[in-house]
Amino acid sequence: MAVEISPDMRKIDLKKVVSFLTRESYWAKGRTPKAILKSIASSLCYSILDGGRFAGFARVVTDSSTVYYLCDVFIIQEYRGKGLGKKLLHHVVNDPRLKGCMGMLLTRDAHRLYSRYGFTGQEKERKMFMIKRGID
Repeated sequence: MAVEISPDMRKIDLKKVVSFLTRESYWAKGRTPKAILKSIASSLCYSILDGGRFAGFARVVTDSSTVYYLCDVFIIQEYRGKGLGKKLLHHVVNDPRLKGCMGMLLTRDAHRLYSRYGFTGQEKERKMFMIKRGID
């Protein structure tokens, strides 16, 4: 079956994205469905489809000039182990809309995967990454 990676917002299975982020991810627990939908509407989003079926997602927040933040990257459990995450990341980091931008992300457990696509950092360096959490 053919794998397709699409920036077309109409190909996002919003129910699956909301369900995964609120129930299965460690990073988005506590986000409301309303906040998730608002974040999608304001971001560059990528769906990965396996044989036409929604298999995963990635979201990018960017100024389209200097910086982007890669987030909410996931492959649905039943599609894991097929290399879809690698295909999705390759597509995202090579998107012409992000050319020349510095990319950032946070991860607890996928350092090796992201390092394949040029992201660097060490556990101790993450202590310098500061955030201000939003409150709904």
